[in-house]
Amino acid sequence: MALVLLAAFIAVPLVEIALFIMVGGEIGLWPTLGVVVATAIVGTFLLRFQGFAVARAARSQMAEGTPPVEPMLHGVCLIFAAAFLITPGFFTDAVGFLLLLPPVRSLVIRLVRSRIQVFGAAPQQETVIDGDFHDVTPDPPGNPPETPSLPR
Repeated sequence: MALVLLAAFIAVPLVEIALFIMVGGEIGLWPTLGVVVATAIVGTFLLRFQGFAVARAARSQMAEGTPPVEPMLHGVCLIFAAAFLITPGFFTDAVGFLLLLPPVRSLVIRLVRSRIQVFGAAPQQETVIDGDFHDVTPDPPGNPPETPSLPR
């Protein structure tokens, strides 16, 4: 896993630099910077609307009495989308915009869930012992013992 992260930290900036050079060579410096800023602004507004939709879904599930696991996972994907959209670059913007699409988020969630192993999630068999009890606490000194009442 550490090697994958190292490769990503090296590859993503190299891809971004290459894309900046290619796009800048085609449309010029200022239009390239304008596109980067515009995608960040548009992405921020889209992220806001998606966040509201995820929050509504979470509230709806909580009102039904079910834990909002799926909306929370979509929320985590939206946090990653925000990070990608805030980071200047064409590749990171593309990844961020893809994470704004609910079907893409669902696919990512399914892939991540298939790779996660949850410990202690197997159903536990509880041992139930049925029995009666009698209070054998001694009476405080000076109080007469209580006599049980008989049913009528």
